[in-house]
Order: sequence, then C-alpha cells, then structure tokens
Amino acid sequence: MSRQKANAEGKSPSRISAAARSLAVPLLAVVTALIIGALLIIVTDETVLAAFGRGIGSGLVQAWRIISKAYGAFFFGAFGDLYHITETLRIATPYIFAGLAVALGFQGGLFNIGAEGQYFIGGLTSVYVGYSLTGLPWFVHLPLALLAGAVGGALWAGIVGVLKAKTGAHEVINTIMMNYVAYRLAEFMLDVGGPMARPGYRPVSPEVQPSAYLPQFFPSDSTIRFNAGFFIALAFAVLVWWLLYKTTLGYEIRTVGQNPHAARYAGINVPRTIIITMALSGALAGLAAPMDILGVIHFMPNAFSSGYGFDAIALALLGNSHPLGVVLASLLFGALRSGASNMQGIAQIPIDITSILQGLIIVFIAAPAIVRAIYRIRGLEQGEELVLTRGWGQM
Repeated sequence: MSRQKANAEGKSPSRISAAARSLAVPLLAVVTALIIGALLIIVTDETVLAAFGRGIGSGLVQAWRIISKAYGAFFFGAFGDLYHITETLRIATPYIFAGLAVALGFQGGLFNIGAEGQYFIGGLTSVYVGYSLTGLPWFVHLPLALLAGAVGGALWAGIVGVLKAKTGAHEVINTIMMNYVAYRLAEFMLDVGGPMARPGYRPVSPEVQPSAYLPQFFPSDSTIRFNAGFFIALAFAVLVWWLLYKTTLGYEIRTVGQNPHAARYAGINVPRTIIITMALSGALAGLAAPMDILGVIHFMPNAFSSGYGFDAIALALLGNSHPLGVVLASLLFGALRSGASNMQGIAQIPIDITSILQGLIIVFIAAPAIVRAIYRIRGLEQGEELVLTRGWGQM
C-alpha cells in the first residue's frame, strides 16, 4: 500500500512539471512575439533612427519612449476602461466559438480549415430565421436564430465529414473548397436582387427582428456593444469540455483522434465518429456568426468576412486544443484586435504590427522547438504531448 502511495505521489510532480512546461511554451511565444514586435517598431520609427544618429544613449531613450507609448496605447485600447474592456470581450466572443470548432476537430484527428465557410453559412441561416419569423417572443425567436446558425454550420461541415468517412477524401482539401462555395453562395443570396437581399441598392440582408437580438448589458450607452453572447460562448466552452472529457462520445472522439486503428479494434464506429466530430465542429463555427449578426450589426452584409475561421487555427494551437486554452487564447486575440486601433491612433504605429504579432505567435506555437531552444525548456516526454492531427492521407 505504501509503495503504491509513493508511486502515485511520485507521478504527480512529473505530471505537474509536464503541464507547466506545456503551458510555458504558449506564454513564452506571446512574450517573444511582443519583444520582436518592439524591435520592429524601433527599426521602423524614424525618430528612433535619428536619435541613434545622435548617440546610443539618446537612441535608447527614444526607443524606450516609443515602445512605452505604443504598448501603453495598446494595453489601454484593450483594457483601459469599461468601453475597451467590453470591446475586447465582444471581439473575443466569435473567436471562442471558432477556436472551439477547430479544437474539437483537432481532438478528433480532423483539421477543420473550413470554419470560415461554416461561419458564412451559419450567418445566412441565422439571419434568415432572424428576419423572416415575426410575432415570436424573444425567448423563442432568439434560440431559434442561434439554433439555425448551429444547424447551418453543422450541415456544411457534415458534408465534409461524410466524404471523409465514406471515401477517405481529406478534410483539408474539402473544407477549403467548401469555403469558396460558401463565399459564392453568400454573394448570390445577398447581392442586389438576390433571394435574401434587402430591397434597395445595398448588398445586405434585411434587419433581424428585435425579438432575435442578443440582450445588451449597457443598453443606455450605444457605444458599448457588449452582449450576452460572451457568456453563451463561455457556456459552450464548458459544454465542449464536458463533452470531450466526461462523456462516452467525447472519449470516442479523442480515441479516434489519437489512433483510429486502435479505436476500430476497440469496437468504436470510426466513420460515425468522424461525421459527428465534423458536424459538431461545424455547429460551433456556425454559432460564431450570430454573435456578430444578432448581437452587434443586426443584419448580414455581402462579403461577411472577418477572418475568424482562419484565426481559429491559431487559437486552437495556442490553446493546445483544450477549451480553457481556447478561451484564454481568444481573449488574447480579442485584446490584440481591440488594442491595435488605439495603438495606431495614439502612437501612430501601423495596425499591421498587430498582424505581425499574431503571425509571430502562430509561428512560435507551430514550432515549439524554437521557443524551447531559446529559453532552454526541456521537451515533453513521449506520451505527454497532445497529438493534434493525424498525418496526411491517414484514416
């Protein structure tokens, strides 16, 4: 008994150490990206270069001033007051849904690169239910509009799941192609004179009924657009965690993701699991669109593209495909987007710097060996690291 207890106690620190090392990589990736971003700001600022021409001391002082001003404006734009905090949370809301969509696919061994197209289809279905149904109370109309977004995304991704399960067609190729079909379908539906276009000369849908609006938390202040969508997103993050780690279906999804051959040998219906995984992933991506449509703009414009679906890949990687990690990564990206405009307006720093920061974070997350080499972090042992996707062409 004492030996078993000792063994159990001996495993606990190693597990904690592995978790700490796994968490350290994304955190250090963000820090490293901020450092490189600061260097880019320095070398592209003419006042800093001129100050270095007068001497190293004056150059360093001016560099510190520019970096302090830029990142000070950035952090104020993300967290400085009630408006900026709520704007960060609002921007993070669709990121959470899109990130969960890709993370769920990763857990099932599937690379859902079609979250952007599923976002479009979810937008079309939710806005249609939002404006076409009239006379319903909000507690009926709003859930129906949200459900429509989820169903639209699930059906769009489910097509890819069926092709993968029945024919072995790779989901990356099919989801990319389905993205383009979704873009063109949205153009057809919303272009002037299209089936879902608002009468007039604007390529947008009719406005959704007020009964389908997401409740606002500060209705008296029209500048604050924070709404109930953020808490719905958190609830779905908890739901995805429960599904993956507390249910039989979640166990089957993760088993198929780790080793489909062993899962088939254990009696798991692999094709069925693939289809369900893709459909659930698409439903989450489809729910990202109503957060913008029902909570902010209340209609769907043509070319309704925000890049959420592609940023979601970075979110899933940054969050290690875990719902909690995805939420934290989404808050980070929400802060990046919210703070970028303030950094540009106050510090005169190009907003492209924020895109560079996001790109650098993705690079360091995608290549963790770089971060481990820079900061001399020991790599994870075999079996400790999560396998995100299977190789190309594998079933």
